[in-house]
Amino acid sequence: MQPPSEMVHWFFGMGLLMLGLLMVAEAIVGREVWERRAWRAYLWPGLAFGLGIAMWPVMTFFTNSAIHMVAHGAWAQALMAMGAAELGLAKGKLKSRWWKLATPIGIAVSGAAFLAHEQNGWFFARSAFLHHLVGWTLLVASLFPLALVFRPRSIVLKAAFAMSVIALSVMLFSDRDLAAVFGHLSPLAGPPHR
Repeated sequence: MQPPSEMVHWFFGMGLLMLGLLMVAEAIVGREVWERRAWRAYLWPGLAFGLGIAMWPVMTFFTNSAIHMVAHGAWAQALMAMGAAELGLAKGKLKSRWWKLATPIGIAVSGAAFLAHEQNGWFFARSAFLHHLVGWTLLVASLFPLALVFRPRSIVLKAAFAMSVIALSVMLFSDRDLAAVFGHLSPLAGPPHR
């Protein structure tokens, strides 16, 4: 038996919530204090890389079309590349600040994949609405780490990036397989499950 897709979204929502809370904590105390414990520098890059690894089984077992497989594969690769680049920077193996571009590119690729794999309109059902909302939120959120490449000490940009990740987790927690959005549910979607 395969669990509903909403449970997979909730799992990744939990991972994003943890990621966002780690980013908020780092933004509050500052990088110098945060990195007094060497292992903390690896937390969010490691979690991002782990979420990328976790996306591969989702691609394999929870997709029902080619576009879904391509989208989930793109997310997996983007998350792993983003996490790997950040891990390399944290370890000191990568020296150029341009490696920081892996994060906004990975987030933008994820946003584009969210938008590309949702074939239904915004108000078809709640899951369609949330896929559109998450896709556009990811595209906008990719601007924060892009700006951080050029202004790495900006507390406002770090906090905005962290809050956008937390907002994304809330969106994923709001997902239900088949439910109305703003009181509207397309007759083509079928009857609501609950």
